[in-house]
Parts: sequence; C-alpha cells; structure tokens
Amino acid sequence: MEQLIQQLKVILGTNFGLYFKSHTFHWNIEGPNFNDYHAFLGALYTAVWANTDLIAEKIRMLGSYAPTTLPRMLELSDISDTETIPTAIAMLSQLKEDNDRFIVHLKAGIVAADQANEPAISNFLQDLLDQHQKHAWMLRSLIK
Repeated sequence: MEQLIQQLKVILGTNFGLYFKSHTFHWNIEGPNFNDYHAFLGALYTAVWANTDLIAEKIRMLGSYAPTTLPRMLELSDISDTETIPTAIAMLSQLKEDNDRFIVHLKAGIVAADQANEPAISNFLQDLLDQHQKHAWMLRSLIK
C-alpha cells in the first residue's frame, strides 16, 4: 500500500507542476497562432487542475496525508521549471515531454494500485491516463 501512496504523491506533485507550467505558458504564449494556442492551453490547464483535488482525495482515502507545502509539492513533481519565455512551439514541445513523463507515472500508479488490490484507484488512474494520452496526441499534432 505504501508504494501506491508514494506513487500517488508523485502523481499529485507532477499534476500540480504540469498545471502550473501549462497555465504560465497560457499567459505568455505569442505568435501567429496565438488564439488557437491560447485556447488550447486554457483547456489543458483547466483539465489538469480539475484532477488535482481528485488525486489528493485518493491519497486521503488510503489513510495518508496529501503534501501541504509548495516546496514539498515541487519536490514530488517531475516537471522541470522554465525560467525563460520559449517560443510557442518550444512551449508545446516542453509540455508534450512533460505530459509524456506524467503518463509514465500514471502507468506506474496503475501497477501499484493493482498490486495493492485497489481497483477503484486503478480505474481512476486509467481514466487519467486516457485523458493524458489524448493531451499527448493533441500536443504532438500542434507541434508537427
């Protein structure tokens, strides 16, 4: 069970990092396709944010506590910071790579949930995986 809890915390931190990065890119994206990119990133960060509370609740359901500080959340995240403002395509490429790493963590969470005999959490993570595989397809299509 502890492996599942720890994996959910990494998923939560990574989700938070992906939310924050996609939101800041939404604010700062520029270029000839601004309207399309801005709208896409708005939908992306909204979808990612919507899952934050749900992930934390799964951690609580397993009897553990969700991270309570921003430094701890960032420590758990597998999303790298971007201190400069990249080009629009570079932003989308970074988000694709970040989303791909998030997918790896979701798959590890599914395995841990199955090993812990937690089918509801496995199903929840499978639903998140489906969402992020769709995000991956859209990001790949935008950067082509």
